[in-house]
Amino acid sequence: MNESNAMNELFEKESIPKAYFKLALPVVISMVVNMVYNLIDTFFIAKTQNPDMVAAVTVCTPLFSFMIAMGDIFGLGGSSAVSRFLGKRQNDTAKRISSFCLYASIVFSFLVTFVLLIFEHPILKMLGATQATYTYASGFYRIMSVGAVFIIASLVPTNLLRTEGLAKESMIGSVGGTFMTIILDPIFIFGCHMGPAGASLATVLGYLITDLIYIYMVLTRCKVITLSIKFSFNMQKEWIKNVILIGIPASVTNLMQSFGLALLNRYLVPYGTDQLAALGIVTKVYMIITLIMVGFAFGAQPLIGYNYGAQNMQRFKKIIDFDILVEVVYAVTFAVILMLIAPFALRLFMNDPQIIYSGTYMLRALLSSTPFFGTVLVFTTVFQSANKALDALIMSITRQGIILLIVIVILSNLFHYHGVIWSQPVSDVLTCLLGFMIYKTTFKNKKSSK
Repeated sequence: MNESNAMNELFEKESIPKAYFKLALPVVISMVVNMVYNLIDTFFIAKTQNPDMVAAVTVCTPLFSFMIAMGDIFGLGGSSAVSRFLGKRQNDTAKRISSFCLYASIVFSFLVTFVLLIFEHPILKMLGATQATYTYASGFYRIMSVGAVFIIASLVPTNLLRTEGLAKESMIGSVGGTFMTIILDPIFIFGCHMGPAGASLATVLGYLITDLIYIYMVLTRCKVITLSIKFSFNMQKEWIKNVILIGIPASVTNLMQSFGLALLNRYLVPYGTDQLAALGIVTKVYMIITLIMVGFAFGAQPLIGYNYGAQNMQRFKKIIDFDILVEVVYAVTFAVILMLIAPFALRLFMNDPQIIYSGTYMLRALLSSTPFFGTVLVFTTVFQSANKALDALIMSITRQGIILLIVIVILSNLFHYHGVIWSQPVSDVLTCLLGFMIYKTTFKNKKSSK
């Protein structure tokens, strides 16, 4: 059996649980490794014992999130389109889209670098850089801006490889670059005395390694995905529209996470710095469970998109049902465990009794809605995979955007501190109900052609 037939076998005939986990587990592992890196990176910077350095990296964190969001336009938008065309057996179109996404992301990343460097001072001030942190923050910022191409462009192959069933190869690239960053971090931060700039340089070089691994994987393993620029030409407007209209909501989803956290911070300010410190720690602990859920949801996306493109609606809906089942069972199991050990988990970060007490309350509140959050992730990836641009956009701006804003305003006025804490769980439930209604309305009349 050649690799093309093996790909079709995986997406069309393999048992749904086996196909699902073969595609999703490597993404989950990548998420876990990246989570470990984020914790280790914070640990290395904190070891400098310089609060200005720690603050400078915190100030620049949204910059990295912004680059990931920009890469998602072509990475997730492209993988959604490629999966559908592979399902339709239109491999030449899928090849052209893959080439377009790669080179469009490179050109776009150079534009991002130019804008970031030109407007460095106002952007850093907007992000919260002060006189004490500006020098450290600017060193981090400049290196990250110059290396934007390696970060933004990496989002394309990491997503496109999975459309051919090469989830393991995608994981190898991501994990390989992350391990290189972990090795380089202490060398640049301490050995070269570069501080935050060293952390930024380690990140950029780590992504360069990731890109080189992806180039090798595409050249040696892919049958459809290509690095040849000639396939970027003669792109139909409709194909580009398919990429952009799905890629932008995917990008907005990442940007909304920063908005949601900023909103919670803003409403907790009146209750004291201890509450903000507790939320900061809780966010790190909560990430342990949510990143794995994100991995399962986005790992299944190529499988969903392929079967929707093939109009195999019976298998398409069974995959979605199984995806929801996995998310809910995982969320309930690990949320209960984390609720029980919440005080001990928080004590690992800080031993302040007030922060542990407040953080335990916050963490348990957030964990209470994880099954709904998991289901929201499934609906979001389904709308992206099925090219439902408006539905995907609605989901991207609701949970940590419009709905959260409305909920937190109402609940904070009614229940004050407790209203703020429970605003995110309530937003999760409402967004889940909205996603369910959109899903039922969108796919109720879809019938399988097979």
